[in-house]
Amino acid sequence: MKTYSIGEVAKELNLSIYTLRYYDKEGLMPYVERTENGTRRFKESDISALHIIECLKSTGMPIKEIKHFIDWCAEGDATLQNRYDMFLERKASVEAKIKELEQTMEVIDHKCSYYKTALDAGTEDVHKGKKIEIVQKQGDGSVASS
Repeated sequence: MKTYSIGEVAKELNLSIYTLRYYDKEGLMPYVERTENGTRRFKESDISALHIIECLKSTGMPIKEIKHFIDWCAEGDATLQNRYDMFLERKASVEAKIKELEQTMEVIDHKCSYYKTALDAGTEDVHKGKKIEIVQKQGDGSVASS
């Protein structure tokens, strides 16, 4: 079975060696084997687990909660519902972020169009007389124009 050094894994995943050591210290990599002198040797399954960890981290999930997921995986089938529920929560969180980013992109697109028109005309005066649209984010995440 092929194994990889911490440096090879860091390069493959575009992570620092420090980050991998931190993950190990926090208990996110309980199955990483070590040589007699303590050097970590990663298997393909460890790299796959790190991809999941990075995915969860990119959703804003704290390391402590990722550790719960790792522990649930180690516990086996008894925690399938917990893991499923956790991914449903992550999915909802990512969908909300996507919606927020789409609303942000609408504002940016509008301002790009505004400034492109002004640049083409050589003045912002081209927009005078037009209704000025002010876009505000509401507390519920919706966008209101005035």
